[in-house]
Amino acid sequence: MRNDKENLIVTLTFDFALQIIRCSRELQKKRDYSLADQLLRAGISIGANVKEAQNAESKADFIHKMKIAAKEADEVEYYLELISQSEYLSVSDVPTQQIQSIVKVLSKIIASAKSTT
Repeated sequence: MRNDKENLIVTLTFDFALQIIRCSRELQKKRDYSLADQLLRAGISIGANVKEAQNAESKADFIHKMKIAAKEADEVEYYLELISQSEYLSVSDVPTQQIQSIVKVLSKIIASAKSTT
């Protein structure tokens, strides 16, 4: 299932992970280590699962890994919404639009993979 061409979801999730690292650092500066750690783990996990899916052993394995990435993305979206609504960080420091795009792309990938035979 490997595709060596530039892959939109791989690029999106890698760039997002970099943003999450920066966001997590801002939370650490505010001494909120627990939330920073949770956000960092889940945020980086999205891209790690997407990358792992690129070397899936089967279509079912690919779909499974993408579903895990989607679940992590939902978790991160929740954390970012909490951070944003609580005004804990500046809105410009919270990558909410990026996670929404990732959730949409992952949903389309999963639906497409399920529909192909």
